[in-house]
Amino acid sequence: MPKLTADDLIKIRKKARDTINLRKGTDRAKITVHMGTCGIASGANDIMEAVLQEIETRNIKDIIVTSSGCAGFCSKEPMATVDLPGKPPVKYVELTKEKIIKIFSEHILDGKIVDKFALAIGSERIY
Repeated sequence: MPKLTADDLIKIRKKARDTINLRKGTDRAKITVHMGTCGIASGANDIMEAVLQEIETRNIKDIIVTSSGCAGFCSKEPMATVDLPGKPPVKYVELTKEKIIKIFSEHILDGKIVDKFALAIGSERIY
């Protein structure tokens, strides 16, 4: 294995900081990809990869990306939830890379819910 140079370490630190910012950044939006066993088996890794690729390609710094376990609708996986400040969360289901890219462009960047991919708008409440 080759020795690391100071430049290599600087690049590693920058990449780590960028990754941390995806979890703690200021929030134009928060995207949660549901990655329980059922989600992963249904393709959640591809959805997460597509979201991260869109953020990197567009050089966006103010979106939080996180993952969670199963959302309880295994038959609707892969799923993601989009939270915009001051708006109810939207749970999107049966996602593909193409669908999440459309959701990214229309909902996350333009604030327009993509109804045909949405399962629920708002949070669940138990009384």
